Amino acid sequence: MTAVASVEELLVAVREGRHQALPGLLKPMGQSERKAALARLKALRTELRGWDWDRWQERTKVSRSLIIAGAGCHSGAAAAAAWLGARDLRRWDRLPKGILLDVVAGRDRAWLGDVAHRLAGRTSTAQEDYPLIHELVRLSGCTVPTTDGYVYGWVETVRRAGLLRELRRDPQTPVLVPRLFETAELARPLAWSASPDAPDQWPSALVTLSEEGIVERAVLVDTTVARLLRGGKPADLRFFLALLQRLELTADEERERTADWMGMASDAPSTVASHAQGVLARLSESGELPARALADVTGSVLFRSEKKLVRAQLVLVGKVMRRDAEAARELLPAVAEAFGHQDVDVQERALKLVARHLGAVPGADDEGLREELAASAALLSPAHRAAAVEVFGDLPDARSPEEYEEILPRPPEPRRLAPAADSVPELVEDLMVLSRADNEVSLYERTLDGLVRLSHREPDALAEALRAALADRWWLDDSYRWDGDRHFSGHPHGVEVVAAALLERVPVKTLHNARGWAIAPDTCAHDGVAAVVNARLWEVAYCLRTRPLPFLLATPTWHTGALDPDELVERLREYRRLDVPVAPVDFALALLRVPRSGADSAARAAADLDTKEGDRLAAWLSGDGPALPALRAKAKAETETEPREVRTSGLLHRPASATRRRLHEAKERLALQREFPGPFHWLGRPQTDSYRTCYHWRGGPAHAPAMLPHDREALAGWLVPALKASALEDLPGTTESLPTLAEAGDPREVAGPAMHLALAAGLGARRPEDRLAAVDALLVLAARGQLDGELLGHDLAELVGLGLMKPNRLADSARTVAATGACATTWSVLAGALPGLLTAGTSPRGLGEILAVGADCVEHCGTAAAFSVGPEGIPGLAELAARRGSSQLVAQASRLLKALNQGVEQSTPETVKTSR
Repeated sequence: MTAVASVEELLVAVREGRHQALPGLLKPMGQSERKAALARLKALRTELRGWDWDRWQERTKVSRSLIIAGAGCHSGAAAAAAWLGARDLRRWDRLPKGILLDVVAGRDRAWLGDVAHRLAGRTSTAQEDYPLIHELVRLSGCTVPTTDGYVYGWVETVRRAGLLRELRRDPQTPVLVPRLFETAELARPLAWSASPDAPDQWPSALVTLSEEGIVERAVLVDTTVARLLRGGKPADLRFFLALLQRLELTADEERERTADWMGMASDAPSTVASHAQGVLARLSESGELPARALADVTGSVLFRSEKKLVRAQLVLVGKVMRRDAEAARELLPAVAEAFGHQDVDVQERALKLVARHLGAVPGADDEGLREELAASAALLSPAHRAAAVEVFGDLPDARSPEEYEEILPRPPEPRRLAPAADSVPELVEDLMVLSRADNEVSLYERTLDGLVRLSHREPDALAEALRAALADRWWLDDSYRWDGDRHFSGHPHGVEVVAAALLERVPVKTLHNARGWAIAPDTCAHDGVAAVVNARLWEVAYCLRTRPLPFLLATPTWHTGALDPDELVERLREYRRLDVPVAPVDFALALLRVPRSGADSAARAAADLDTKEGDRLAAWLSGDGPALPALRAKAKAETETEPREVRTSGLLHRPASATRRRLHEAKERLALQREFPGPFHWLGRPQTDSYRTCYHWRGGPAHAPAMLPHDREALAGWLVPALKASALEDLPGTTESLPTLAEAGDPREVAGPAMHLALAAGLGARRPEDRLAAVDALLVLAARGQLDGELLGHDLAELVGLGLMKPNRLADSARTVAATGACATTWSVLAGALPGLLTAGTSPRGLGEILAVGADCVEHCGTAAAFSVGPEGIPGLAELAARRGSSQLVAQASRLLKALNQGVEQSTPETVKTSR
């Protein structure tokens, strides 16, 4: 057979996917034939990339054959390894080990070893290619690769049944076992093998290998301790801790690693820290841990939040001081670190420990030690001040509760939106940034307005710059199969549709039709906001192709999305001067962004424009425009007074009040439909707080606050269902818009019930980071003087009673607010929640934590907190405090009651200072 014929036969076999025949076709070929075939194979690979997805089965077979043929035709090890690891050829398939080994069987051993190590070094494929790499290593006799991927592959291939037997007979074991502790992440099968006692799991097998001399014990001990000290995922640390327990370190081995145990006790996760704490206790008992070292680690451990670790450390220190009174001189200052612990029980334990051992210290009359401890005692809770005075005498800088100063953040000020880009390069830069931060509404508005302005002023220069900047977009590739027309008619994909329209990649007819998309009758608020945003984008894109606008009317003035009415009047005046027709959706959005009251001068100026839009703006600013039922809070009476059996009956069978209400809403809808474009008609229906017609479970749409910056109550009401769900399900990000909502609304008015309910639900979110966003919103409302603590507290108690909030999450949120210095604000909320929580019949689990936070706040606030609950006190608190027992619940109830009573007995302070 001629060389040309053999190459053609090979290519035919590859195209037909007959990979089993490839070894027989490749072996007779010489170097020149393989070189010629390789060029054809590369061309076929390029062709394969352009195949449509409907040929995926054919593509899979051809790709498999290409891998085999390419491996046999490449002469260089680097090129062969790159070909074998190419993702575009492999998709989800593993390499065909048997056929590949047959193809390369005649290669030089050095070549095989080189390919093996190069494949092992490919992070993305080494783990799944382990079977092939291992065989290449065996055939070549090269050194065993030690990359992470190769180690992961090795662990996965070792069977759990007979694990020890396989490890014993595998010559790679002495090389790869130390690498188990050095990989970036632990191999997954090891994480599932974390029992120190099970004989068929990795910890026992590794210890047995060390006993038999296959693996050095010192290596296992050193690497295990180092990995625990390094930290990592809890599942990974469980394995290493199990191995450490199975190793059963000797006293000498533990003593040699004293510094490591100290580091773990200070910073490691609680399970690892607890083990290290036990080792340090043994070292201390045997006299191997100096008092200075114990003092150092004690100071660090007492800063930890885990009460179990802190208490255990205090017990350890107490034992040491009982054995050695001289050690107390080193240890007592470390114990005093606990005076500032967030848990008052820990503070009490530390104070008692200091009181017990201070007098026994040789030379205890030394004023230096006593003054040092007394200075730390100033950190104690006010509940322990009296006991501290008995130990140390008068405390320095002990501030009276009457001097309490509330610390709140400075009320946020509206920030003027930066002007749109004034040059093409600046606009292109904004567009690129927006593509990576599409939820940044301020940048979105500036970029959209910049596109409109520069397309009106410099259309050619802008088009040229966009074509270069967006060269990677598929809709600019004429050879691409997908239909850009259909793509942009279904969704505008942000400002991308505007750029595509400017570059004439979307037909004008498509944009015209997309503008008039009908909104379903049962549209929820999320889809409604999205419909408005999308309609405006399609409208802008359509105008760029038909009658370019000089600028947009609805671009906000402030970062909140609010539009200054005087500024809108000036924009309409400029439109009139240029004789430019107003874009309906853009103008309607502008109306939503201006306030409906308090702008009388702007209303008069708008009426003086003598245009249809000016008259509409004047009516809107004066409150005479159409009402928007979707923005009106639904009164409880509408759902509570109407009998259930009547609600589903016909109009004639409804109560007269319900009939009048529905007729009035119908009239409002007709007015809205006359004056607003179709995408806004959903605002003519009151929105419900139910998921029956809404599947959006992530929270409010990003553009909603900027669309309705003056209607915080409506926005909060739409957000409540997702916030309630986030307390029960793992729904991240539901609270991210709460701080923005807190900044919205009229700064002269207290936030409404919907905002308080949304805030309450956010404070009970499942994820700590989501609760932090709710805490930020609470502090913003408090700083603006818009927080009703009693109302928020009632909502919190109701959510706890309904099972929608766990008390420990409420305690965590309240503790976070108080830690910022807003103790009075925190107490105002808890004072509103506690009556409902204490009189609910059964005390919810975690109520003790809430009472502890409340007691902390009252002790700091003093009389201001005591008088805030009124002379009758908190219902149910005295009864709870009078119960027998020493549980956390009863103890904290007694503490809170005592703090409140002490506040009542004191004189009322003239003022409570507030720092903003």
